[in-house]
Amino acid sequence: MMIKKLVCTAILACIAMTSLAHERGTIADAAQNVTPLLNGMSAPNTTLRTPSGAPVSLKAIMVNKPTLVLFYRGGWCPYCNRQLAELKNIEEPLSELGYQIVAISPQTPQQLKSQMLESEFAAQLYSDSSLDTLKGFGIAFYLDDNTQQRYQEHGIALTQDGSGKSVLPAPALFFLDQKGVIEFSYVNPDYKVRPSAELVLAIASSLSKNNKS
Repeated sequence: MMIKKLVCTAILACIAMTSLAHERGTIADAAQNVTPLLNGMSAPNTTLRTPSGAPVSLKAIMVNKPTLVLFYRGGWCPYCNRQLAELKNIEEPLSELGYQIVAISPQTPQQLKSQMLESEFAAQLYSDSSLDTLKGFGIAFYLDDNTQQRYQEHGIALTQDGSGKSVLPAPALFFLDQKGVIEFSYVNPDYKVRPSAELVLAIASSLSKNNKS
């Protein structure tokens, strides 16, 4: 019963947020105005980069098995690092259900490489410093000037678009099948709120059962 309640809460959070959405594919003016892709939609076939800088298409990453795609702000974000660490605790049962974990950040490949040296993660880390994937999934937004300045004062290097404005993703996760179709999504503009590992595993288990039935 508790798991069902958590899943319903996740769905309602997504619905409430998308009611304020702007046009998908653009960069929203605030986190609460992003327009994430919905269940049943296909992920964009954009190009990411590995920590070594090698290009790889999202389609090629997903072709072998169902994928849990996690969007996070960067290795500088303690909430993101905590979420990645919690996912490591369920890596084995997720793998048994057939899922791989892919984590995408707007950080550069060099920043990801440094992050990998500092920590061990369950996820495969990919760079979207071009911001194409963030925009394609509809979760990119501009930081306001005050927040951007505060982050810069703390030495946090943020990715900027052609206008010189800093861009971040609303923290999100998407369950995708091997064809890149979204089976479940969770997006919350409040970066401090993340779905628990228990909820993530429960969703994966439910999707796996539905796919086998």
